[in-house]
Amino acid sequence: MGMGIELSVILAYVFGLILLYFIGWILIVPIKIIGKLIINGILGGIALIIVNFIGGFLNFSIGINPINAVIVGFLGIPGLILLIVLQIIL
Repeated sequence: MGMGIELSVILAYVFGLILLYFIGWILIVPIKIIGKLIINGILGGIALIIVNFIGGFLNFSIGINPINAVIVGFLGIPGLILLIVLQIIL
């Protein structure tokens, strides 16, 4: 009646930990990306509000909607310039 732990139990435990790590990594990475897009979208919406506030003096505005906010949030200043140019052209 030995008290030792068998090698197969240790290997199964290590394999389970490695598998748990990879499953956690697969689930966490998309959540981080979605979180970053949400934060950037909020910042993009704030940038659009500022542009609309300043543009109010010049009789200029850009619609504030989720797509425009994500464009500005994802692309940053170039996205804001893109929306301004598109608004002027169209």
